[in-house]
Amino acid sequence: MNFQDYFDLTQLYARYAQAVSSGEWELWPEFFTDDCSYRLQPRENYDRGFPLATLSFESKGMLKDRVYGIRETLFHDPYYQRHVVGTPLVLKAEADRFECEANYAVFRTKLSELSSVFSVGRYIDVVVRTEEGLKFASRQVIYDSEMIPNSVIYPL
Repeated sequence: MNFQDYFDLTQLYARYAQAVSSGEWELWPEFFTDDCSYRLQPRENYDRGFPLATLSFESKGMLKDRVYGIRETLFHDPYYQRHVVGTPLVLKAEADRFECEANYAVFRTKLSELSSVFSVGRYIDVVVRTEEGLKFASRQVIYDSEMIPNSVIYPL
């Protein structure tokens, strides 16, 4: 992997974290290919090879539907999220495809409360080169805790 590809990859991860921390949800689907996969899954299920996921989207269109739901149909106490993402570890590099893993932590701040840890885990990704630059073809969000809040509204 050359320096420019690694730089572009780290920028993809940094821009993703900034976008999902900003509350500008329309930016989120644009990090993915049209035929992408995005899954939110507990570590226990992932480690045992069980397919059950908390959320599972199989296209960019489904991600856009989720954004619509966040904006127009879901009602909840507002809160902010802040994503802290580790440097991606490149597990396999090909000319136009990279398999990567990175640790993440998401903090949640409700308007009148202290910040708290919302989710901790790792991303397992397949990143591909497109005409628009690097994009996620697949993102598995594997969260460590078996306990999650009763609703996951915003993307992790």
